[in-house]
Amino acid sequence: MLRLTYYGHAAIQLSDQKHTLLIDPFLTGNPVAPIKPGEIKACDFILVTHGHADHLGDTVSLAKRHKSTVVATWELANYLEAQGVKVHPMSVGGSYAFPFGRLKMTIAFHGCGGPAEAEGPAVPANTPVGFLFQFAKKVIYHAGDTALYSDMKLLGEKTPINIACLPIGDNYTMGVEDAARANEFLNAERCIPMHYNTWDLIKADVTAFAYKIEKQGKKCTVLKPGEYVEL
Repeated sequence: MLRLTYYGHAAIQLSDQKHTLLIDPFLTGNPVAPIKPGEIKACDFILVTHGHADHLGDTVSLAKRHKSTVVATWELANYLEAQGVKVHPMSVGGSYAFPFGRLKMTIAFHGCGGPAEAEGPAVPANTPVGFLFQFAKKVIYHAGDTALYSDMKLLGEKTPINIACLPIGDNYTMGVEDAARANEFLNAERCIPMHYNTWDLIKADVTAFAYKIEKQGKKCTVLKPGEYVEL
């Protein structure tokens, strides 16, 4: 069984009987995070969409504590490896068969120059990405920080997507309208909204988003930080 837990912003945890994944583990400094990094019990892999502090978050400390493998772009992986973290570097369009399933690194239209506002050496300029991967017999898409783009159609056409985690907070990413259109392209069975209501600048009407998704004949699961869904 797959358990997907939302920790606020873009932080998602996925677990089954064999593996635990964390995506963009921004917990310290996250005003809506329901837990602290020390409360994470297990973490085999960490997927990082880009090097902004609200996504890179607690990656280094968590990876060292749990001996996790961090999956990130080549530039970001090199930065993390220099801090003593075990990494698996990738780039946009590439895929790799991990113990939990095959993962593909996808486009995300966003920005990410360095340095970031994090402790330690400056984070280098790196390419923002999303992740499309298999886990617990499900296909999951974490869009990362992205604008709407038409090639999302190709993702949905090639691979039937069970769960799409989409940003809806606007200003820095897609808003409600564009995120709903994104799911028309992706044709995902279920959407989980993320990257909203962390701060006033990215407040969003999640009820309106859910309504638009359900009008498509799809499911929308709205999770408050700390809540989870089992599939």
